[in-house]
Amino acid sequence: MHSDEATRLNPLEMVHTQLDKAARHLKADLNLVEKLKYAERALLVSVPVVMDDGQLKVFRGFRVQYNTVRGPAKGGIRYHPNVGLDEITALAAWMTWKCAVMNIPFGGAKGGVQCNPKQMNAGEIERLTRRFTAEILSFIGPDRDIPAPDVNTNSQIMAWMMDTYSMQMGHSVPGVVTGKPIEIGGSEGRSEATGLGVVYTIFEAARKLGMDLGGATAAIQGFGNVGASAAKHLCRAGVKITAVSTSKGGVYCDRGIDISALQDYYREHASLAGFQGLDVITNEELLSVDCDILIPAAMENAIHKDNAAKVRARILAEGANGPVSPAADEILNDRGVFIIPDILANAGGVTVSYFEWVQDLQNYFWNEDEINEKLRMLMVSAFNKVTAIAEDSGVDNRTAAQMLGIGRVIEATRLRGLYP
Repeated sequence: MHSDEATRLNPLEMVHTQLDKAARHLKADLNLVEKLKYAERALLVSVPVVMDDGQLKVFRGFRVQYNTVRGPAKGGIRYHPNVGLDEITALAAWMTWKCAVMNIPFGGAKGGVQCNPKQMNAGEIERLTRRFTAEILSFIGPDRDIPAPDVNTNSQIMAWMMDTYSMQMGHSVPGVVTGKPIEIGGSEGRSEATGLGVVYTIFEAARKLGMDLGGATAAIQGFGNVGASAAKHLCRAGVKITAVSTSKGGVYCDRGIDISALQDYYREHASLAGFQGLDVITNEELLSVDCDILIPAAMENAIHKDNAAKVRARILAEGANGPVSPAADEILNDRGVFIIPDILANAGGVTVSYFEWVQDLQNYFWNEDEINEKLRMLMVSAFNKVTAIAEDSGVDNRTAAQMLGIGRVIEATRLRGLYP
């Protein structure tokens, strides 16, 4: 984080600010809004792991189910040194709104373990994963709470979670997690779904703005699953990727970057540094690159009040969760940047997770073309609903997306009533 604002910003306060703003525009029942300010339940667990050197380390694990009024809880598991309860709770709230924006029958959850996986080997990560799964076992299940990959977790970690849960149940339960390998009940298209969903919304935004994507330029902060997938699909559409970065820094070339070659290089070297013919830039410099499309696909608060005025893109598509602070939002909106907010832009991942869950429950699987077409239809429908609300209510796209998602959760809460 690069500013005092980013340092002070509590993500849970962001959730409450956004909720209050959406509720005012919706003229919602304040009693129902008050209920949505609190997570339904939160679990904090100790995760003891014997490391390879024989030392016992105890990690802190979290799982928060924010709201399940519209269906089972759904949300990722992240492994990161900065994982904490407020962050996980906020992310679970955003997952609640995101599922509602896409109109899929899930509530929102999030989980994580406070650790640095980059300093752990595969055996240690497996033991951590299995013990964490065992600790939250009674919390999760295919009809209760379905985890998925997130920051620093992947399909292999989901396989270990699914196996640990299944061993305790005494039979295979593929539907307990999504984002699994295809060989054990994963879905075609899942690994690229978040990035592809971002690209589908960019296509719609460009159409709305009358922008020709052939020859347009894009800069992408974050070259993990989301950023790399978005880069690949944008290239196929004729967009020129001029800047890419990872947590270690980035590269730039105004003529465009060979994304396929860069991805191969990154897989081999775990770094972008040293790739021939590209200028080295920082993550901060990437955000101010002159481009048509900017995709922040790394961590929260990447764009804040101190650097928002430097953004030169026409479309900003949020591949990450919460990459733009509220103060930055105002600056960008005043400057006419078309923001595709996170709970819409990066909802492709949870949407195809929903498809995976449905396929697991019925033991009937679709091919990748079917998956991608179903995803495109839902992303386009949600984009059109959000932009229609923005125009009809005279609000920015983020507020419109919040109004759509939160409005659906409020209505479901009203219909179900309060028990007892």
